[in-house]
Amino acid sequence: MNTLVVLLGPTGVGKTALSLDIARRMGSAVLSADSRQLYKDLVIGTAAPTADERAAVTHHLVGLLELTDYYSASRFEEDTLSLLQTLFKQHRAVLMTGGSMMYIDAVCKGIDDIPTVTPDIRKAVWNEYEQGGLAPLLDELKQSDPLHYDEVDRKNHRRVLHAVEICRMTGQPYSSFRTNTVKERPFRILKIGLMRPREELFERINRRVDQMMADGLLDEVRRVYPHRALNSLNTVGYKELFAYLDGLCSLDEAVAKIKRNTRVYARKQMTWFKRDESIRWFHPDDTKDIFAFLAENGL
Repeated sequence: MNTLVVLLGPTGVGKTALSLDIARRMGSAVLSADSRQLYKDLVIGTAAPTADERAAVTHHLVGLLELTDYYSASRFEEDTLSLLQTLFKQHRAVLMTGGSMMYIDAVCKGIDDIPTVTPDIRKAVWNEYEQGGLAPLLDELKQSDPLHYDEVDRKNHRRVLHAVEICRMTGQPYSSFRTNTVKERPFRILKIGLMRPREELFERINRRVDQMMADGLLDEVRRVYPHRALNSLNTVGYKELFAYLDGLCSLDEAVAKIKRNTRVYARKQMTWFKRDESIRWFHPDDTKDIFAFLAENGL
């Protein structure tokens, strides 16, 4: 049976370098499971694979989209499964790596068949959010779908807005579409999780942000600034520098906020991943043990 090896972990933990080593070992391409690396104009701020890394190992699902393109975990599931059908004809094992939790779950567990939101509904809901804030939309969700209202992260505006969109478009509660059924896949899934001690991870994150700034992140943000209202740019590293360009904070303050918000996101990733008992955890430097684990599983 073909095998999908999933290399996952929080941002900044060290997935990229190890993914290249594993891909070379397996003779595999790399599938990116990063929801922002899909956008061709977001390179530095998403730590997208470099030209040298892409030359060394073939990468898929990187730099495909325009900032204005709509994309979702459901689309990612569909695109990845289609791609795997082709790749498994060439390789008995394929590597997927990234830290976008819902994208990884979409491929490994399947995603509920939730209707695609029409552009007019999406535009109306987002306009209401931009003009009136989140509170009125939370009130609407509480009335339309009290079950999901009790479950949703009410500070995550994107999830709240998406639920409101579905309720409005279908006239049914968003929760009615969520079955949480794990779909069977015609391939084996092997998950390798990377983790570091908290202080070690946070120091790496701080250094990586400094390196991004040195590599030209501010110039990249300036180039996409005219599109700042797009959902694709509601992203750590970009929204903080937009605030700087708007004169709302100093550059030092913006960089400090990027570091802080990246650390917060890393904690959220680890909380999500730790719920999955199928993940085998390693320190990224323990390559001998990681390769032994792959060998134990015939890879």
